[in-house]
Amino acid sequence: MKVDLLIRQANVFNTFLKQFEVKDIGVVDGKFFFANTIDWSTVNVKETIDGSGRYMIPGLIDIHMHIESSMVPPSIFSKAALTYGVTTVVADPHEIANVFGLEGMKAFLKEETEMDIFYAIPSSVPSTTTALETTGGVIGLEEVRELLEHPRVIALGEAMNFKGIVHEPDSLIRKILRETQVKQPFMPIEGHVPDVTGEDLARFLFAGITADHTQQTPSSIYEKITNGIFIELQKKSITKENIAVINDNQFYEYTAIITDDVMADDLLDGHLNTNVKLAIECGLPAEQAIYMSTYTPARRMGFQDRGAIVAGFQADFILLDELETFTIHSVYKDGKQVHEKGKSIGYPEQKPSYPPHFYQSVQGKGWTREDLQFAVSGERVICNVIQKSDVGTFTKRVQREVAVKDGYLDWEASGLSLLVVMERYGKNGNLSFALVENGLKEKGAIGTTWAHDHHNLMVMGTSALDMVVAQQELLRENGGYVVVQNQRIIGNCPLPIGGILSGAPIQQLGSDLQVVRQGMVDLGYVNTNEIMSFSTLSLPVSPTIKITDRGMLDVRTHEIIPFIERVIR
Repeated sequence: MKVDLLIRQANVFNTFLKQFEVKDIGVVDGKFFFANTIDWSTVNVKETIDGSGRYMIPGLIDIHMHIESSMVPPSIFSKAALTYGVTTVVADPHEIANVFGLEGMKAFLKEETEMDIFYAIPSSVPSTTTALETTGGVIGLEEVRELLEHPRVIALGEAMNFKGIVHEPDSLIRKILRETQVKQPFMPIEGHVPDVTGEDLARFLFAGITADHTQQTPSSIYEKITNGIFIELQKKSITKENIAVINDNQFYEYTAIITDDVMADDLLDGHLNTNVKLAIECGLPAEQAIYMSTYTPARRMGFQDRGAIVAGFQADFILLDELETFTIHSVYKDGKQVHEKGKSIGYPEQKPSYPPHFYQSVQGKGWTREDLQFAVSGERVICNVIQKSDVGTFTKRVQREVAVKDGYLDWEASGLSLLVVMERYGKNGNLSFALVENGLKEKGAIGTTWAHDHHNLMVMGTSALDMVVAQQELLRENGGYVVVQNQRIIGNCPLPIGGILSGAPIQQLGSDLQVVRQGMVDLGYVNTNEIMSFSTLSLPVSPTIKITDRGMLDVRTHEIIPFIERVIR
């Protein structure tokens, strides 16, 4: 026998016992092979590693994530995430699909990566309907049928349209669900099931949805798992209370640790490994944390060749210096080392390249201050307002009185922030408006084209002049994230590929985004994740009131909510 790599006397994780055993592990042709009874001196061994004192675990598997959240293409993301022991992901590319439709997803599928990247079909492009939000692309039944035939497409991405799933049997999302169940009856179907309970939860299950990754509570975890929903824990759901429910009820088999979204600046410090460490800190036994980030996600997606260290499985593994702190010494993909402690994140040999129109996707005319003025006949008005949370991405609808000055709504003196969404694909030029409570506390503006999921151009501010500067800069650089104060740009993260991605090294991009994040904080924006919080103010499937280019929207009823409720004369 010829062995390419031999790891001697490591503490090897036995997935099926959920404990460590001191073993010798051989790698042959990129797959595991081991037998402690072998006299290795009689075997042709190409390379030997002394694993004494280290912990050997399978490579991490992230089955619910969006590469675009890192704001880089797949090849750059692959280099970064491998650093943290992530060897396989199942990506739902609904962000690039919202911008470029099927063409965007095909561009991702063509890209070569060291990491194994499988894909879920974006089932909600747009996340609601074309009548409620304008997108650059649409994924309909024909696109779904084509993608169902692709060998690297292994799941249906998160179904998000609450009204379409629960109340409209003939909606596009219900048709996509039925088509998937007919053509691929064993394909996993991912769900987006926030704050859904009782009969509504049963309707999600009845439609074929069998997993949820949204923000959880102890009661939602218990109800969903005991009703057949597989739970995927992202960072904001990894709390001591939630972990206690999983421990107390031994829910390990029905739960996986995932990321969903990791921003470019956070990717400088970690990926799925960060959430694994957090779960351990919150009380999840280390062995169960490993199990829930390797084997249960592999089983959920139907992988038969990874997620455990057994003969015949792919030799994707991590060597840890310490177990409880999850300190990574080195990472191996197909039996070859792809990262070692102390080395920086790499960059692909060839810079990612896309068609020219991918770099020219932000269209529209520049604003003037007059575009942000609202003529009103009366002394004051009652406005419908989006109340932003300081934690998470949920919002509330409230009403606030705003004064009128010289015949115009005096929003700049209201203590609220103005939020504007501009359709940016050159289809209709829509502009919609809202006021936000708990937005910016200082004078300034923030803007982005990375606005979930339609990715139109969105600007929020307390100064009209600063908002104009932000919008014009986004047009000039073909998308990104900007922060403006006193008509000066104090934070800028260009994203010229579709307005949502950059081909820059992750170190540069992450540094730019850190400056943007700090600029938001300096303007008084408060949230546990400032970038995600702002970018999801435009996500019309996340409770309870959001904005698209069509206007403010009640997420459950799809009712368009007027900017001004009534004028008080």
